[in-house]
Amino acid sequence: MSKEIFVNVEARETRVAVIESGRLVELHVEREDRVVGSIYKGRVVNVLPGMDAAFVDIGLEKNAFLQAGDVLAEEDTDDDSGDRRGGRRPPVKIRDVARPGQEMLVQVIKGPRGTKGARVSTRVSLPGRYMVFLPDADSVGVSRKIELPQERERLKKTAQRIKTFPCGLIVRTEAEGKSEADLRQDFEFLSHIWDQIQQKAKQTPPGRLVYQDLSLVFKVIRDIFSADVNQFIIDDPQDYEEAVELVEMIAPRLRDRLEHYNDSEPIFLHYGIEQEIERLTKSKIWLKSGGYLIIDEAEALTTIDVNTGKFVGSTSLAETTLKTNLDAVTEVVRQLRLRDMGGMIIIDFIDMSSARDRSHLMSALEKALKKDRVRTKISHISPLGLIEMTRKRTGESLSQILTDTCPYCTGRGRVSAPAAVAAKIERALRHRAAEESEEAFFVQVHPTVAEYLIGPEGGYVQEVEERINCAVFVRADPHRHIEDYRILPGDLQELERQIVRYRNGQTVEVVVETDSILTLPRSGGWSDGYYVDLVNGGEYAGERVKARLTFVHRSYAIGEVTGTTQSRTPLDKGEPI
Repeated sequence: MSKEIFVNVEARETRVAVIESGRLVELHVEREDRVVGSIYKGRVVNVLPGMDAAFVDIGLEKNAFLQAGDVLAEEDTDDDSGDRRGGRRPPVKIRDVARPGQEMLVQVIKGPRGTKGARVSTRVSLPGRYMVFLPDADSVGVSRKIELPQERERLKKTAQRIKTFPCGLIVRTEAEGKSEADLRQDFEFLSHIWDQIQQKAKQTPPGRLVYQDLSLVFKVIRDIFSADVNQFIIDDPQDYEEAVELVEMIAPRLRDRLEHYNDSEPIFLHYGIEQEIERLTKSKIWLKSGGYLIIDEAEALTTIDVNTGKFVGSTSLAETTLKTNLDAVTEVVRQLRLRDMGGMIIIDFIDMSSARDRSHLMSALEKALKKDRVRTKISHISPLGLIEMTRKRTGESLSQILTDTCPYCTGRGRVSAPAAVAAKIERALRHRAAEESEEAFFVQVHPTVAEYLIGPEGGYVQEVEERINCAVFVRADPHRHIEDYRILPGDLQELERQIVRYRNGQTVEVVVETDSILTLPRSGGWSDGYYVDLVNGGEYAGERVKARLTFVHRSYAIGEVTGTTQSRTPLDKGEPI
């Protein structure tokens, strides 16, 4: 089986695609600060004995959730993930281990999701290339995916020998066949990181980050880049150089598989990955046999329905049903990995009357799930013909990252998130600039997308201009769909003459946004589709004001409110601006 990894690095978004046998099986997106795996110095805000939990302020928007079982020491599981919440727990209550105002070092084990804050634990785990370092434990475990008894015993004894002080170690799957020197180097690296974390924690005030987990590219090198990967291609020169340094240090034999992509055509477009991503938000997935899946992600669980569709078989109903179900197994597991769906998952395969066929289906599903690096548990087929399973969830699924709640149908469906549309426009501009000899582009988008494209104090649009070496004129159209945009090339001087009608010192009327991306006391506003960053606009949200422009750019201006014209209700993104 061939395996390739492709990395696309943009100004505010990094994407990693994993391809197996020519098909996209994993897509990872990093757009915001890295939270899961990071370590914070927190302060307990309140203790809830009825929930046997506490809320801890770690400096994020919402307080983190800490269960009593995540504070206590417990026996480590023989697992590859470093998650040790499945062991025995002493029956101690939260009020015995946490009190309001108490400071503690915590690690995020689940990222914020929807209305919920992050989930944290005081039991720190630091994953390395070959092992997971557990500073608060004193045991050695080996990944269950290493099946050969002799190798498991060898690795366990090796890990026990390299421990120079009491701590816990879990030997990861990648350690199979590796020497004691390789494991010792990994141990020394992780113990050095833990020493640095302890020193920094002493000097860090509560509510601050102490240690941030590796970037997405480095985590992929640590967790995925192994001997079974044929190519690892990165389109950013700086990330490529840093990746080379890391690989030469931890896996020098894989150095020649790293490549730098420097063609003008975007890497995901060149390798056909962009088209695959466009289909990721669709609920209907066709199977090779002619059947199809319907995927529905809800708050409580995800349901996957299998249907025969166009496939009618050739011999019997039982044969048609079994073939469709087996075809669905491969695609179901691929979609679980690709969309990174977690939590409770219900799969409704087509009913089968034969016990032999049901057993065949279960065996195929268990075998396919072995390719999934994320821990899963599956039940037997229920009397209703359903398979219940769980898949470990650490953060938002890909659908939640790439899409947002639809403002047109108030949550009944989903549309692309403004940040995702803005990133898509940036890629389109980069491609157009490389292919066309133009000196300027006029971009017309929905107001919310325009805010993300321009950015605070115009920082984002200026980055785009520097990257493509072209001028960009952004204007908002409230009647345009949030996913729709228009890019027109043009002459720089002509666009300056026709479009930029503002100057320094000019006073204009601005409708102030009620949900600006800026931080108070600033707020964004609009003057006939032209974005104005108001340094004192926060208190005028939803009003029409007079503002004096202090700085004028082709896509935005910075100004200050000098007075109001009339009181208004909160701005509707569909009304004229």
